[in-house]
Amino acid sequence: MRHFDHIDSGLRKRLFHRQPRAFDRHDDPAVLAVALGATLYSPATRPTLADDVVKAARRGVTSMVLCLEDAIADEDVPAAEDNLVAQLRRVQAGGQEPPLLFVRVRTAAQIGALAVRLGAAAALISGFVLPKFTAVSGDCLEAVAEAADRTGHRLLAMPVIESHQAVYRETRSELLQDVAALLAKHRERILAVRIGATDMSAAYGLRRPPDLTIYDIQPVAGAISEVVNILGRADGTGFVVTGPVWEYFSAGERMFKPQLRQSPFERQRAAPLRERLITSDLDGLIREVHLDKANGLIGKTVIHPTHVAAVHALSVVTHEEYCDASDILGEAGGGAMASVYANKMNEAKPHRAWAERLMLRAQVFGVAAEDVTFVELLEAAGGR
Repeated sequence: MRHFDHIDSGLRKRLFHRQPRAFDRHDDPAVLAVALGATLYSPATRPTLADDVVKAARRGVTSMVLCLEDAIADEDVPAAEDNLVAQLRRVQAGGQEPPLLFVRVRTAAQIGALAVRLGAAAALISGFVLPKFTAVSGDCLEAVAEAADRTGHRLLAMPVIESHQAVYRETRSELLQDVAALLAKHRERILAVRIGATDMSAAYGLRRPPDLTIYDIQPVAGAISEVVNILGRADGTGFVVTGPVWEYFSAGERMFKPQLRQSPFERQRAAPLRERLITSDLDGLIREVHLDKANGLIGKTVIHPTHVAAVHALSVVTHEEYCDASDILGEAGGGAMASVYANKMNEAKPHRAWAERLMLRAQVFGVAAEDVTFVELLEAAGGR
């Protein structure tokens, strides 16, 4: 699969200075973690799940989570498991390549049981999402490893940091340090660390409105900061940390002004696109993805296909960023230099880790052509 592969090849050639590279479930986990992009969550109870998976791939979705946890009621778990197995067998029988698929489980026991029940369809699964992850969740990681041995397929894990202990100030530092030690023992199995902002907010009885980003909700923003501080370090001990869920997909009455400036859309004669984004509350998503990136998070959990294009368009490396990163990585001895765009100073040593991470994102999302903006990428990816 390849990001933006669902758009016309001629248009893609015009939009990109460097094309996104292809990847598949067998790739290096460091590449896959960045390639996840907008990870679309779907309840495992959906009767059209197989069709949803195939349609999502055609619309540019490259990763999905099929949820057996909070997205379904407790009494629906057995039926959800049955449906998941049946629907994935249908996908396999159809022979079409699905997105990277992950199953969000409730217990460690579900992992092995599902691997057995899926049989040959287990080949479609790239791994498992482990909710409410703490330092005593090692049994889940061991269950993933055992399932991989049983099926003969590599299976990766994505722990979700969302427990109350990970949010409350008096417990979160110690818990996150213990989690870091546990994940280090299973490093080859960990694809990325996910953040459960909904559960974090629930610890305080809060819910983020669509006019605000998660970074405006200070108790949760503080917890996210500490997750990045301990689990997202660029010194070789950290992991990719993905952006928290954006949970709005329909328009409602607005309290605040739109968060998208008019001028970029006017230059591209895309005022109708801007209006559609605003009425769908996607201007809030776009701002939050910008803040995710600024705070060291990459990719995002989404709950509606209309979110995917915005996340992926914002994940493309700009031509300016690419020039900066190339210059920085070209200076082995350090030093400072003016940027090619003559609007900033690049320092080879302190900016190196940023440049290395950016170049990995450039591999899977590509580099925009010099005159191409986010607006054009969004239109091409499906924003219209």
